[in-house]
Amino acid sequence: MKRYWELLGSETVFSDRIMKVRHDRYHFLPNDVLRDFTVLEFADWVNIIPITPDGMVVMIRQYRLGTRRETLEIPGGLISEHDPDPLAAAAREMTEETGYHSDEIIHIGTVEPNPAIQNNRCYTFLALNTKPISGQNLDPTEAIDVELVRRQDIAGLIRSSRITHSLVIAAFAHLMLYERNGLH
Repeated sequence: MKRYWELLGSETVFSDRIMKVRHDRYHFLPNDVLRDFTVLEFADWVNIIPITPDGMVVMIRQYRLGTRRETLEIPGGLISEHDPDPLAAAAREMTEETGYHSDEIIHIGTVEPNPAIQNNRCYTFLALNTKPISGQNLDPTEAIDVELVRRQDIAGLIRSSRITHSLVIAAFAHLMLYERNGLH
C-alpha cells in the first residue's frame, strides 16, 4: 500500500557505530494525516546454526545489555563492510564466537527483524559437520561461553523460555522448514 504514503522529508538525528536513528515525515493520503516516524537503521545481520557430526548444536551463552540478562543463542552478528557476502559473515561469526568451522554452510532463510521500525534483514545459515578448529577470537567487549545442546532438546528450550531471542527462534523455525521439506 505504498501508494498511500508520501515521503515529505527524512533526517538522521543520531548515528553511532551500530545504528542510525532516522526521522521521516510522511503524508498519509487517505486520511490527509501528517506524521513523523522513527526508523532505526542497522546493517544487515547474520546468524548460523552450527551442528556437529553427532547432532549437537553449538550454541553460545552471553550477557545481553538490552535485557540485562544472559541468553542462550546461536552465533551471529553484523555483516561488516569487510565481509564479501552474508555467508562469509556467518562463517566468520561462528568461528570467532565458538572456534568451530564448517565447509558445509547453507542459507536456510531470511527475516526482517522488525519492519515497522527497522530497515535491515537477518540471514540465517545452517552449518553441517561443524568441528572445533581453534579457540574463540572475541571482540574486546564480548564474553561468550560455548554450550553444546542436543538437537532434539531445542524445541523444549524454546517452549520453556530458556531460548528467548526472537531471531534465534526464527532461525530454528527456518531449520524446521528446511528439514521438513527434505532438503538436507
